[in-house]
Amino acid sequence: MHVKVLDERVVSRAKARGLDALIYAPHFARLSAIRARAARFSDDDLLVVPAREVFAGPWYDRRHLLAVGLSEPVPDFITFRAALAEFDRQDAAVLVPHPEMLNVSCSRADVAANRAVVDAVETTNAKCLPHQNRRAREIARETELPGFGSSYAHLQSTVGEVWTAFEARIGSEADLVAAIQSDVPRRVVRQRGVGHHLRCLTEFAHLGWENSWGKLDRLFLSGDEPTHPSNVAYEGRFDDVTAY
Repeated sequence: MHVKVLDERVVSRAKARGLDALIYAPHFARLSAIRARAARFSDDDLLVVPAREVFAGPWYDRRHLLAVGLSEPVPDFITFRAALAEFDRQDAAVLVPHPEMLNVSCSRADVAANRAVVDAVETTNAKCLPHQNRRAREIARETELPGFGSSYAHLQSTVGEVWTAFEARIGSEADLVAAIQSDVPRRVVRQRGVGHHLRCLTEFAHLGWENSWGKLDRLFLSGDEPTHPSNVAYEGRFDDVTAY
């Protein structure tokens, strides 16, 4: 369902795997830039839908939320409640990626308490280890929310390892939002075999780079996060709900 990388190789791999659409939601990128890149790589054979995976809450209590169908930008590092309220105001589809994965995810209690505004819970993520995916499936069953699957690809080779199949025609961003928010039947599909498991382990291992050199580069070498609510791009609209 959603990837962090997008280029010609990603598009080629997605088409080779028979995918009709990709959700593109890179970390710490503004919605305008995501939309522009998604439009550049969409064509008649592959729809690329822009989305935001928002990092809600303070650094010591970080929760990720994936919003599809946003019409206005939403920054990272605002409160969890503010993020949900903004998604609701824009009538975006709200998805919970990798629940209870490490310290960057919604908990079982978070999902249960916000069941009325959450549209689906990720039950299979190529970046997660088997026990983490089992726990995610338990959360979806307990909360009686639909599941979805993602390659969650930070690496090109992971694209198409896990995906979500809807029994509906998805020809536009609006179609995808409607399908996620409705009771359209869907199923999570994944590749099998040794190659699949190796690619998933490689994707998981990428967390080491992402949380070390990648974070150092973002915070100290590349300047302020472009999606921090204090950034001039947000015109002070989120100053009262900034987490830090």
